[in-house]
Amino acid sequence: QVQLVESGGGLVQPGGSLRLSCAASRSIFSFSAMGWYRQAPGKQRELVAAIISVDRTNYSDSVKGRFTISRDNTKNTVYLQMNSLKPEDTAVYYCNAKKRLSVIDELDYWGQGTQVTVSS
Repeated sequence: QVQLVESGGGLVQPGGSLRLSCAASRSIFSFSAMGWYRQAPGKQRELVAAIISVDRTNYSDSVKGRFTISRDNTKNTVYLQMNSLKPEDTAVYYCNAKKRLSVIDELDYWGQGTQVTVSS
């Protein structure tokens, strides 16, 4: 069983910064991809950023240039540095890890989520 534990959420003013952390209970090398998703009230969960295989990254258009995903393999931790935060970034942020089972099948692991609120 894999556990993903997020931390770092909170309340921040527009234009501010936060760094989210996601600590995995086992080596993150075992995952084909890790990423951050978010879900705002009344909206579907959406991909924010992902780091794939050998450090290839992917970002949603809404956060490009403001958010940076990174990982520390020695700590089995993935980070999301969020700068220039906007009220529309307010959501619960979830850490995700994907484990490839076959060419067409993969398993998703999720953290419990951490609230990010951007408000003055």
